[in-house]
Amino acid sequence: MKTRIICSLAGAAALAVLLLPVASSPIAAQGRGRAAGPPAGPAPRLPNGTPDFSGVLMGGGGVSMRNLKPGDTLTLLPEAKKLQDSRLAKDDPEANCLPTGVPRMNPYPWRMVQSIDMKYIFILFEGNIHSYRQIFLDGRKHLSDPDPTWYGHSIGHWEGDTLVVDTVGFNDKFWFGATGLPHTTRLHTVERFTRADANTMLWDITIDDPGAYAKPFTVQTRARYEPSWELMEYICQENETSAEHIRGFANSPSANGAAPQ
Repeated sequence: MKTRIICSLAGAAALAVLLLPVASSPIAAQGRGRAAGPPAGPAPRLPNGTPDFSGVLMGGGGVSMRNLKPGDTLTLLPEAKKLQDSRLAKDDPEANCLPTGVPRMNPYPWRMVQSIDMKYIFILFEGNIHSYRQIFLDGRKHLSDPDPTWYGHSIGHWEGDTLVVDTVGFNDKFWFGATGLPHTTRLHTVERFTRADANTMLWDITIDDPGAYAKPFTVQTRARYEPSWELMEYICQENETSAEHIRGFANSPSANGAAPQ
């Protein structure tokens, strides 16, 4: 049986940042590196030859200076920077049991599920409210006027062994991280998922939001498959005791133990 520490509100918000630099974490502090382990076998494939992405994963996602693609810069527009600096740590939506949006992840496992007809991929999240994303692979286009949502409207296609996911139609409620990085409803993300081997999912996310950032940028992350794990029931608001202890501005080292971004 797998055991995990279940973090309540403030703990989840802080741990989402603090886990990243740890060598044994699925995402190491520098780029895509992680602690060395036994060699992994090749990525499994479905009978039709498509990479098999199904399974429980840990890690990936998030926006920070340390996981920017080499040569890219994260430059907030003045109004977006003002908004970030005004945000209080206690108001972090993820710390208040709301969805993380894209590309942020909370510090809990998640599962990818591929439909038998290969027309859909679903991402199921253990954390917070047991939310999910649906990615349409049936050739449809984006809705002309999608209702703004936490996870947006996602369509995908394959480029070789890489799943490319294009998403629009976001609301402006979620934060990119515990330091309060904002976005607007003009946000457009392009994610590239590549199962590098049996253990590893490479996950690159390009952020294009002309309402908040001076130019697009890409973050490069990775997640690790945990074949012996199952998603556990976690109800964020049950027995919660930490929210009252969240203090200070989000973009402050004292608020969440992380350097400002």
